Amino acid sequence: MAAEQRKLLEQLMGSSSTSRDAQLSLDDPKVCRSYLVGTCPHDLFTNTKQDFGPCPKVHSEGLKVEYDALPEREKQKHGFEYDYIRDLHKYIDDCNRRIDAAQKRLEKTPEEIRQTNDLLEAIADIDENIKCGIKEIEVYVREGQVNIALDEWHNCKVMAQLKGDKERELKALSDTSGPSGHQKLQVCDVCGAYLSRLDNDRRLADHFYGKMHLGYAQMRKAYDAFPREMKSRARQQPPAEDDGQRGSRGPGGYRGYRGGGRSHRG
Repeated sequence: MAAEQRKLLEQLMGSSSTSRDAQLSLDDPKVCRSYLVGTCPHDLFTNTKQDFGPCPKVHSEGLKVEYDALPEREKQKHGFEYDYIRDLHKYIDDCNRRIDAAQKRLEKTPEEIRQTNDLLEAIADIDENIKCGIKEIEVYVREGQVNIALDEWHNCKVMAQLKGDKERELKALSDTSGPSGHQKLQVCDVCGAYLSRLDNDRRLADHFYGKMHLGYAQMRKAYDAFPREMKSRARQQPPAEDDGQRGSRGPGGYRGYRGGGRSHRG
């Protein structure tokens, strides 16, 4: 509904926005450079939980066409691609922080860790006692003390049952510990949403083909491909004549870029 209202508003304001856009140039700070180069993150998550609202800068289709028509060398002089990557990095970094926070919420609490360690220690002690009991039974049998050997055998059986109880308790604790509980939640390493390992294929498909997941997958793909594209373009470009106007943000000149995003599917 919100998207339809936004589209209707754009249509009603079409004539005024067109005249306004005609007064803008590619280098105008009011223009969204992410929109010119690729896809503005504000357009990727409309009507999702990550809806960033309308972009505060101008999305001009005419300027986008003008930018796309520029020769490669002219695009590099503008340096808009580096602004685009900075924009992507900001949103991807925010998403990665949410993923880390969500992952921590699924970890065991200190009390659950203590209980787990106590059970592991108890199981190890019981197992050692059973081994010692079996050795004592062998000694009693050799010495002809059959009644004592039978009593010790009964004790070993009791300890074996106790060990089984502790192991089942440990398994139950592992299955239900943490906020994930019996749902066995995990965090999507692309968009940060919670997924259940018990979900059927239909529910998983709804997630992986959902707007929010695909939006973050698109941003990560563009971000990860950036250094390879820059190297490829640099190899294809003929040597430039030194006109004394070399830009400060040519290929490799953006120090804020950190290649290699979070490993992800999609």
